[in-house]
Amino acid sequence: MSFETDPDSQLMLRVKHGDMDAFESLVEKFKQPVMGLVYRTLRDADEAEDIAQTVFIQVYKSRDRYQPSARFSTWLFTIARNFCLNEIRRRVRHPADALDQPLNDSDDTVGTLIPDATVRNAGDQSLSGELERKVDEAVRDLPELQRTALLLCREEDVSYEEIAEVLGTSLSATKSLIHRARETLKARLKPYLESGSWSAGGVKKR
Repeated sequence: MSFETDPDSQLMLRVKHGDMDAFESLVEKFKQPVMGLVYRTLRDADEAEDIAQTVFIQVYKSRDRYQPSARFSTWLFTIARNFCLNEIRRRVRHPADALDQPLNDSDDTVGTLIPDATVRNAGDQSLSGELERKVDEAVRDLPELQRTALLLCREEDVSYEEIAEVLGTSLSATKSLIHRARETLKARLKPYLESGSWSAGGVKKR
């Protein structure tokens, strides 16, 4: 699907012209994928919740500058990844400090669109059982590019081409990142794979 026919891009164009219902539709559709990406990248439910909310605030604040040169999801996940990278850099520079910028925004309408407990509940469910803990640990320990590529690959509507755009890599490099990530996970989780409890990487093949 090209961005010209992408219904989410069309919704964002409506947001650009002041349609708040369109924005709420985008938040409802993408809040779980964004929070999942942020949570599995940062491994902190509270900060993931705040940063995911900030991603959507940034989307809303950038509405006037939005140009549909790619699918909306590509643009959105690029914003989410950049916020994650900023937080990782902040942790390296100031491991004991709070976030550099306040996460609250003056636009209360935007700020109330994401329920506070969503990430925490999702995290509790995803971490239930030893198997899920091992999977999460293995994904967390992947290099950042491999981890992000793998997590995006698990989203139903995200193509390899879109992942390459988000990561700023070539299509062949993206496929290589996903392949290496899957092979690393298979090696680390071999005992669980042999038990039939989990399939390689949980990612769909194209």
